[in-house]
Amino acid sequence: MNPEDLEKLTTLEMPYGKYKGRIIADLPAHYLNWFAREGFPQGEWGRLLQLMQEIDHNGLSTLLEPLRQRK
Repeated sequence: MNPEDLEKLTTLEMPYGKYKGRIIADLPAHYLNWFAREGFPQGEWGRLLQLMQEIDHNGLSTLLEPLRQRK
């Protein structure tokens, strides 16, 4: 993981699916957990979704607040 990935979680919008247009950090836990069960997409999007799922699962979402406030 690198700092740019954390920035991306708070700025990039989901490009497809049920939550298209929603910021990755704002995706609901059940959606992230669905990816964890069914498989994350390949490439950068999958890596970012997996990172967000790990952050959310471990109760660390508040770590993203300073990045959200910079927007």
